[in-house]
Amino acid sequence: EAGRRAAVIAPVLFRDERPHVLFTKRADHLGEHPGQMSFPGGGREPADTDLRATALRESNEEIGLYSEEVTFYGQLDDILTITDYSVTPFVATIPDREYDPDHREVAEIAALAVDDLTDRSNYESELRDHPKYGEIRLHFFHVDGYTVWGATGRMLVQLLELTTEWTVPPEVDRVVDPDADYPV
Repeated sequence: EAGRRAAVIAPVLFRDERPHVLFTKRADHLGEHPGQMSFPGGGREPADTDLRATALRESNEEIGLYSEEVTFYGQLDDILTITDYSVTPFVATIPDREYDPDHREVAEIAALAVDDLTDRSNYESELRDHPKYGEIRLHFFHVDGYTVWGATGRMLVQLLELTTEWTVPPEVDRVVDPDADYPV
């Protein structure tokens, strides 16, 4: 059981008739996951009616996404994070427009093409022994100078496996010692 609930939107937009997934790059000064790629969203607040409302409120705060612009299509599996959150990801389409990042939380916004995310040459994984969760596989997607990994990488794996022909390769690229540093 996670200590806190959170929700994110895995936003899909169409640019030049090609599907893209929109990510935020977290600000470097944040205490949790600084500089990492994530989906817009965040922690549930008591005033939120449900987790979808949480995802909408947080996405509006982080990137200026308006609820009337969002078309929801489904929900991915909840993800437990190492920072004691249970994150519910919602899949939705959003318009291809310029978004306004709240620089207190978001350093950048990036829309990455699904074709590039599913290109095997842009993917790698590692296996490591986590002190709390045991053996885990980390997924890394390297596109346009960005690396999507961690909980967002796990959500992206499920999104891509459900919506494209891409699947996780059965073999890992490397096995990492338990005391190895996590990537930034």
